[in-house]
Amino acid sequence: MALNLATQVGTLCGTPVVVDSGSVARVDQQSGPMAAWKPQPAGEQNLRCRIQKSAEQEEIDVTLPMSPGRPPLLMGAQPDLSVADKEAVKLEEAAVVMEHLGGGGGSVKGVPVFVMMPLDTVKPGGRLNRRKAINASLMALKNAGVEGVMIDVWWGLVEKDRPGEYDWRGYDELLDTARRIGLKVQAVMSFHQCGGNVGDSVTISLPQWVLEEMDKDPDLAYTDQWGCCNYEYVSLGCDMLPVLKDRTPIQCYADFMRAFRDHFAPLLGTTIVEIQVGMGPAGELRYPSYPELNGTWKFPGIGAFQCYDKGRWEWGNGGPTDAGAYNDWPEDTSFFRHDGGWNGPYGEFFLSWYSQMLLDHGERILSSATSVFDSAQVKISVKVAGIHWHYGTSSHASELTAGYYNTRYRDGYLPIARMLGRHGAVFNFTCVEMRDGEQPNEAACKPEELVRQVAAAARDAGVELAGENALSRYDEAALEQILNTAARGAEEKMAAFTYLRMGPYLFQPDNWRRFVAFVKNMTEGRGEQFRELLEKEADRSVYATVPQVQSSN
Repeated sequence: MALNLATQVGTLCGTPVVVDSGSVARVDQQSGPMAAWKPQPAGEQNLRCRIQKSAEQEEIDVTLPMSPGRPPLLMGAQPDLSVADKEAVKLEEAAVVMEHLGGGGGSVKGVPVFVMMPLDTVKPGGRLNRRKAINASLMALKNAGVEGVMIDVWWGLVEKDRPGEYDWRGYDELLDTARRIGLKVQAVMSFHQCGGNVGDSVTISLPQWVLEEMDKDPDLAYTDQWGCCNYEYVSLGCDMLPVLKDRTPIQCYADFMRAFRDHFAPLLGTTIVEIQVGMGPAGELRYPSYPELNGTWKFPGIGAFQCYDKGRWEWGNGGPTDAGAYNDWPEDTSFFRHDGGWNGPYGEFFLSWYSQMLLDHGERILSSATSVFDSAQVKISVKVAGIHWHYGTSSHASELTAGYYNTRYRDGYLPIARMLGRHGAVFNFTCVEMRDGEQPNEAACKPEELVRQVAAAARDAGVELAGENALSRYDEAALEQILNTAARGAEEKMAAFTYLRMGPYLFQPDNWRRFVAFVKNMTEGRGEQFRELLEKEADRSVYATVPQVQSSN
């Protein structure tokens, strides 16, 4: 059990936490949220904790009975109580957290920062994974000034076995923990498979009953010109067909969102402040044109069009035959090379149709989402992929295969922004942390220019722009780039930024020190002071006198 809040309290606000274990005390600089992600050693018994609230406040002593499965104070624990006392303790718990951990969050002058939770935070069977580590880590995030967390609500876990039967148990516990600590939540309606994309560390399939229908009719899956089916997401070609146990995919998504709304109604608008609607692989509005699963695609391949579902004449008769393969480069193909067919009459016809199908798909799901959450006082957002490789070529081949009709002569992001604007949705974009100079020159990567184009499209369409980092980055260069991109003055700043991702690496001392300074600069809108704050954080001391207590539950 992770009681040592050295990283959470000592490093962040200079308030020492002094913890006694019997009559023996020592300093352990390795404790903190990071330790809570490791296996739990046996033999830890009762701990006595003295918490100094501030310089002018008195200390308090709390004895913590360490019964099996119960985390200590500030992690949801409490002494054994009578039934009559339990409600009072619940009411006091949030106040204790806020008072002793410094609050965090609050009024944000700059850009509020959210942090993505681990992909496997909720396990199959409705259980919260690494419960004590999650609790300790959320406390640390709160104290660092983080606004909230992003949570994947997996279709494949909640409606796993039978249509219309929803199991919210793991999310009940997770959202209640966020509420108690005072963190806001961006809830992602994850209608896609986890596994097979960049950063996927676990596998969570679509609901079993959906996979059964896809096995019966492979045309429910996206298909490439070689007949390979992709099971990450139900093909948009059957959005309006009753192919999933007499419901259309759009009806399934709407029913799922409605069930979520009804179940978590008390938290909507207070704890749950945003609903991000999954629209494709990795939750992004795109085709699965660059699947990493089984080595099908590798960076910086151009990917492949996904429009060969049999039985649909538009799809079966469409698609260029000279567009190469997943790992080709633009100049390897007749279609994508600088003078290729992409810029001719057929190319313009096909690409217009292919991208419009994706826009129509987004429109249909957003119409359902805004109808479901119409009175819920939450924002609706949509994530668009930051496909920056081959951006410097004429054809922008990698974007075209993903469904973004963006070329040297055409803005493919303005139509997306306008579609989102019609529904009041937030435009969430990735690759905000990347710099042009970090990428291989031969792949013509221009992430900075791409982000500027997307920001301009959002501005022209009058929609809010939010951002994410595409890869897990903890280094100073990436955090500075995010600051430069996200907090560029009052008129240019992003509506929010979501950091990828919470886990043991984030809480390593150097990474955590940089992250705390980053959050402070983002929320206070003072990007130019990032290095100065880093130096200050490095000088802060940490006081802790408890043996390392760890948890894998």
